[in-house]
Amino acid sequence: MAENEYIDKERAAEETKKAEQKEKKSKVKPASKSSKPSAFSQILNGDFLTREFVLNNLNFIFFIIFLLLLIVGKGYYGKQLSKDVEDAQKELDEMTADYVEAKAGMEEETRRYKLVEELAPRGLVESEDSTKVIRLKKAE
Repeated sequence: MAENEYIDKERAAEETKKAEQKEKKSKVKPASKSSKPSAFSQILNGDFLTREFVLNNLNFIFFIIFLLLLIVGKGYYGKQLSKDVEDAQKELDEMTADYVEAKAGMEEETRRYKLVEELAPRGLVESEDSTKVIRLKKAE
């Protein structure tokens, strides 16, 4: 009978070890899920905002957000400036075209033969004598 008791003790010890291992396995799985939720779920829940790291670095986080807003604002300002430059260039091109057109029309109207034709009814004629230049010597 002594042998049977010894074998029974070994079986009992093995059974208790197996039971303990099963309990550890079953306890490990739920414990890991509840102790560490995913980062995505923490962000959605807002749990990451209550952490000590975030609370200690709140000033830095606000500074980074401010810089990001400045970068976005700078982008919009740059787009607005480039649009204003393009509009000013178009306006300058239109004004240049108007100037060239007006200058060409003025040159056409003030040609010598046209002036002679328009002034003839008034009795004005073109001078045939060359222009004389009078120069004075400076007294020293």
